Amino acid sequence: MTITIAGGGSWGTALAHLMACAGHKPRLWLRDAALAESCNSRHENTRYLPGFPLHEALVATTDPSALSASILILAIPCQHLRDWLLRYQSYFHKEAIFCNAAKGIEIQSLKLCSEIVNDSLKTVSPRYAVLSGPSFAKEVLQGLPTAVVLAAQDVALGRQLRDLFSTAVFRFYSSSDVIGVELGGALKNVMAIAAGVCDGLGLGHNSRAALITRGLAEIRRFGAACGAQAATFMGLSGLGDLTLTCTGDLSRNRQVGLRLGRGEKLPEIVQSLGAVAEGVATTKAAHNLAQKLGVDAPLTEAVYEILYGQKRAETVLRDLMARRLRDEDD
Repeated sequence: MTITIAGGGSWGTALAHLMACAGHKPRLWLRDAALAESCNSRHENTRYLPGFPLHEALVATTDPSALSASILILAIPCQHLRDWLLRYQSYFHKEAIFCNAAKGIEIQSLKLCSEIVNDSLKTVSPRYAVLSGPSFAKEVLQGLPTAVVLAAQDVALGRQLRDLFSTAVFRFYSSSDVIGVELGGALKNVMAIAAGVCDGLGLGHNSRAALITRGLAEIRRFGAACGAQAATFMGLSGLGDLTLTCTGDLSRNRQVGLRLGRGEKLPEIVQSLGAVAEGVATTKAAHNLAQKLGVDAPLTEAVYEILYGQKRAETVLRDLMARRLRDEDD
């Protein structure tokens, strides 16, 4: 089976490297010819992962014919996924397996990536899976032990990909809860921004622990409203990814929150990042989704007010702490 990874950012590059480590000969598809040349000649993604050597079996290309692979791993940012699929769908293999690695909720439609793929490729009837979990790209390239979850409604497909992708240091678990895995992966980025704000304000370890715990409760409420399995959010794509992104300094979303808490403005932060922080767009989508579904989402609302309502973080914090008292399971 041929494997192509679409998207030459840090995560797409790390996944292509991982596929090579698993014994495959992956192709990394990207749009920048100079970056592709760097990956092939220097075995390094000099833009997104400078200083991290790539497996020599990895081949980068800008040729869209590479998108006809039997397994296509999608590392395209969520907000651009629909347009990308429609643009390149003529190249896709008619029986391709689409394994999504992006995280987010589309702002315009309030849909998850699985729904975007199904909407965009109705004539293909794609076989779909999603991988998510606590995994920084740089640590993957360092060969540090990592575990993620791979979800597919087709249980046999999920297990097939799990076995195909796993290595001695990168372990895949399988799941059938596509909605839960995608929601966990998307919403943890919102909570990571909130955690970063707390740390940027110097609020201490107590506040961060409370935020992670209440953030998980909020994510589970979203899951219940969308038909996800509650147990999924106690797993790698829920608690695992939430913990990592709220505490790890390699998290771009946490970095956004840290800098907001220290008084920087969002446009300046986004411009200087050099990479996508999906939580910024996901916050707007999650805010609108909570209103649509009637989900109680005070942390999402708080981050939304900081990002888009131009409220000071200190004011939002005061409002959060002044909410009515309630039972923990309420």
